[in-house]
Amino acid sequence: MKIKRLVPYHTPAFFLLLFSIVLMTSCASRKNLVYFQDIEEIDKLASRVIYDPVLQPDDLLTITVSALNMETVLPFNLPVVAYMDTGQRASGTPQLQTYLLDNQGNLEFPVIGRIKLGGLTRSEAVDLLREKISHYVKNPVINIRIMNYRVTVLGEVARPGSYTIPNERITIPEALGLAGDLTVYGKRDNILIIRDKNGEKTYTRVDITKKDLLESPYYYLQQNDVIYVEPNKAQVQSSTYNRNATVVISIASVIIALISVLTR
Repeated sequence: MKIKRLVPYHTPAFFLLLFSIVLMTSCASRKNLVYFQDIEEIDKLASRVIYDPVLQPDDLLTITVSALNMETVLPFNLPVVAYMDTGQRASGTPQLQTYLLDNQGNLEFPVIGRIKLGGLTRSEAVDLLREKISHYVKNPVINIRIMNYRVTVLGEVARPGSYTIPNERITIPEALGLAGDLTVYGKRDNILIIRDKNGEKTYTRVDITKKDLLESPYYYLQQNDVIYVEPNKAQVQSSTYNRNATVVISIASVIIALISVLTR
């Protein structure tokens, strides 16, 4: 009886086959991918994060003043305008005019004149305007909106870009969600947040795998914040070769192993 000789374990084909199996069955560690891994402890935390957007130079604001007698506040409101098309005809829905904060955070307000709102939170700016206008109008109601509130998300996300936020409130997870979430190659424990604060660039790094993010002063983003998701080590290394190389190697090793078995 003739016994067919099997492929020795020390042959290159065997090691190629073993290597392909390891590649195909390996998986990323949970601690590198899952967000808020210690969220079970959140009931032990009393969140101290209070969100109130801070007005900054170059912000575009709409400011409306109301009162029981609307005629008394007409001087404090800019007229509503309709934008003109190329044929010099009014088009679209009439819109409120905006105020632009200069590089010192000042704006020219009707009747009151120059007033500095930059560096104030929105509620502080409302209080300041109410105090000024109260000299002319009884119980004025002030409403301020930031019209160019946006954040930018870059790096290892599905859809990097700048996003306009209509409700002026967004968290880091929400911003990452707008960008289609992190790819599997993004580092979740070292996300960079760049912020312009009082004319100076500041930055911090956050770990979205930990519950501590929920108490970070950067959890709520400010307008013009930039989020950068750094690529992990595997992605950096893969930039030097074809991403499909591991797949090609796996297929080739299986073919070589089969040929070795069939030809012996």
